[in-house]
Amino acid sequence: MTDELIDILDKSGKPTGEVRLKSEAHALGLYHASVHIWFYTKDGKILFQKRANNKDTFPGMWDVSVAGHIGAGESPEDSALREIQEEIGLSISKNELKFVKTYLAEKKPKPNLFDNEFHHIYLSQLLVPIEKLTLQKEEVSDARLIEANTLINVLKTPDSSKEFVPHDAMYYGFIIDEIKNQLH
Repeated sequence: MTDELIDILDKSGKPTGEVRLKSEAHALGLYHASVHIWFYTKDGKILFQKRANNKDTFPGMWDVSVAGHIGAGESPEDSALREIQEEIGLSISKNELKFVKTYLAEKKPKPNLFDNEFHHIYLSQLLVPIEKLTLQKEEVSDARLIEANTLINVLKTPDSSKEFVPHDAMYYGFIIDEIKNQLH
């Protein structure tokens, strides 16, 4: 995995003008931005990716359809489109992305790693069969579709929920509600 330059933010999400390596931001607990893109199908399934086993945080766990850090000077939308292309091999247009919210998550996934991120969250309908996705092996080891209602039950089951990146319950609830709203 390559380190990358990212913009540093203050605790309210405003740019400080400082640029650091992602590894430095994580070591020092500096605030920074990421994108989360949730793909869903018209029949209410949500695409999850399984993080590669070599990831520094939450290896081998199921996570957001596509996610990544926003590069220094990069817009959230451009970052989202780049990450989608890199991680699952899809080229989509900006008008296929629906921005829903910026969400602050403050995590300490392991000692000496502080992940203070403002997630720019997008939704997009998955218009191709999951078998047509090209997974970036360095980042993603698998992909699967999970029904929204099944996901709710899985996250309530302690053993099953250990397979998923521990985003807080409010975050997952928000995502499920937003996807259900798209289906009406």
